[in-house]
Amino acid sequence: MREKELEKILKALANQRRLRIIRLLFKRKELPVADIAESIGLSFKATSKHVNILHHVDILERRQESLTVYYRLAKPLPPVAKCLAPFVSNSRE
Repeated sequence: MREKELEKILKALANQRRLRIIRLLFKRKELPVADIAESIGLSFKATSKHVNILHHVDILERRQESLTVYYRLAKPLPPVAKCLAPFVSNSRE
């Protein structure tokens, strides 16, 4: 992995709201943006920005069904993001 790629991934992960999204998707597997927004207490627009950041660094995958976009953790996760699994998947939040 090149330094620039690693930097982008680390910047994407260095945000508590994006970590909450990752934690939520570890538990719920796949959700539409509206459900993610409601679960983490953010507006739809703000949540969309956060999930797009995670999508652009290959942490999230998305699929569209009609007008609804669903997000899930990427398979495989980037190696640096895999290191988070024990911390976010066991969290009580």
